[in-house]
Amino acid sequence: MSPTEVWAILLDEGRYLGSLSTFYRLLREASGTRERRRQATHPASVKPELVATEPNAVWSWDITKLRGPQKWSWFYLYVILDIYSRYVVGWMVASRESSASSPARGRPRAHSSSAPLATSRSNSSLSTK
Repeated sequence: MSPTEVWAILLDEGRYLGSLSTFYRLLREASGTRERRRQATHPASVKPELVATEPNAVWSWDITKLRGPQKWSWFYLYVILDIYSRYVVGWMVASRESSASSPARGRPRAHSSSAPLATSRSNSSLSTK
């Protein structure tokens, strides 16, 4: 029986032990109530962890939106970081965000080989140390 039914039956018998919210509060404290509908359970998501044991082993990149000189104008700063040393390996400023101008050139966010990311000769705005 639900707490509401028990409360109503007790009232019909002439016994008032407390309000309906008091019944629910006491049951909640005693772990006597729970959601009766089936609850969806989602599997725990695993956060990817990048581990670098030496310089130039793992790189990551990020895009930052920078305000331009005029109203509604923006620049996009692409930065390539070495995870181990936290140094900026390369950077580029673009007038619009696109996959063609990204430093990773469609690769995943983390690069885990010791070779640097390939960039084309025509992309002269990419600066590296």
